[in-house]
Amino acid sequence: MPYFDSASAAPLHPVARQALQAALDEGWADPARLYREGRRARLLLDAAREAAAEAVGVRADELVFTPSGTHAVHTGVAGVLAGRRRVGGRLVVSAVEHSSVLHAAAAHEGRGGTVAEVPVDRSGAVTAAGYAAALEPGTALACLQSANHEVGTVQPVAEVAEVCAAAGVPLLVDAAQSLGWGPVEGAWSVLTGSAHKWGGPPGVGLLAVRKGVRFSPRGPADERESGRSPGFVNLPAVVAAAASLRAVRAEAGEEAARLRVLVDRIRRRVARLVPDVEVAGDPERRLPHLVTFSCLYVDGESLLHELDRAGFSVSSGSSCTSSTLTPSHVLRAMGVLSEGNVRVSLPPGTTAGEVNAFLEVLPGVVAGVREKLGAHSVPGAVPAAPPVADSVELDALGLRCPQPVIELARAIVTVPVGGTVTVVSDDEVARLDVPAWCAMRGHAYVGEAPREVGVAYTVRRLV
Repeated sequence: MPYFDSASAAPLHPVARQALQAALDEGWADPARLYREGRRARLLLDAAREAAAEAVGVRADELVFTPSGTHAVHTGVAGVLAGRRRVGGRLVVSAVEHSSVLHAAAAHEGRGGTVAEVPVDRSGAVTAAGYAAALEPGTALACLQSANHEVGTVQPVAEVAEVCAAAGVPLLVDAAQSLGWGPVEGAWSVLTGSAHKWGGPPGVGLLAVRKGVRFSPRGPADERESGRSPGFVNLPAVVAAAASLRAVRAEAGEEAARLRVLVDRIRRRVARLVPDVEVAGDPERRLPHLVTFSCLYVDGESLLHELDRAGFSVSSGSSCTSSTLTPSHVLRAMGVLSEGNVRVSLPPGTTAGEVNAFLEVLPGVVAGVREKLGAHSVPGAVPAAPPVADSVELDALGLRCPQPVIELARAIVTVPVGGTVTVVSDDEVARLDVPAWCAMRGHAYVGEAPREVGVAYTVRRLV
């Protein structure tokens, strides 16, 4: 069964498995102790730190291991903010950061700090100018991911690091998605990573803080990991994480070129094989293994279940597949379609045959889901009868994605060109998907207005 969700967790690399087993036999003792077993464990820990630091591009004494990538982000953000509290309490983040960064930002706001979000364009990219404008006096820290976890867009970290340095503001880079593919360029100040994203074991993160960055660990500290990640380190997992990072880096150039060809094939053929699809993310400046697309008139949860039944494991940013009714904050910030969203992230070793099989199955799966929703006849449908009214209002209260958009698509052909359709919906996703539908189908989004229950979204027919 092809597994296409390595952006969530990559399969354990064979080198990680071998290193983990060896470290379980040799590295079980406390590396802080001076007896034989402790010295042996310390040698393993030092070697792992040297290997990870070399891959990141820092000195070994600038890098510590943490219990997870999320822990590394939270520790990094809180530590720099505390170390620079005399500068001010302003934190700058991009609108598409991983939830771990946004949760840290929310906690900072809860403690009385302020947070500014830098917007992105439709491809999901920030600009250095956007960060420069946000770096007001009193800014203690800026955060920027190296590459987006949902759409794969690679961010201009080096350029943003330059404007941050000019403003005297440290830059924290969440490199979870990109670190296995290569080092992060630029004069960043703090960097975090997560081993299970590059084929290491889960439960290992890394935090690199370059010399000269003011950093004050939060919470109780001990003598381990420079006081930045207290507690007994999971040495076997750390050894496996460092070994696998070195291994994937050695293979990265060749594997990236191979997977980029396969992802390019998906990007091209999905748009041709499936009607009413929007492929998201920068087509060039992106991770080599990841592609995201959204399908109009499709329930994302049903789509994922059907693909799973067909033998393909993929992920989604659709609100229909989450525990909330809000769309992915990444897709929302980009202003692209969220319904029927599919994220394909190919692990190393994925074959052309597996990708071709996915492309053969996908059109039928999407058509089947649309048919179940009664939307199979909507795309491109033109009624023989003349329009029935200059304006139509639809009551879509209680309907969840993608039903409000399906109802809109059916109704738009009942008004003349220049006429309007208003959809009243209490589904938060409509705020994103109605304008996205207009952009895809060539109509004008007039705007929204609050109602006693729900929100009214108005569309003007142009074609």
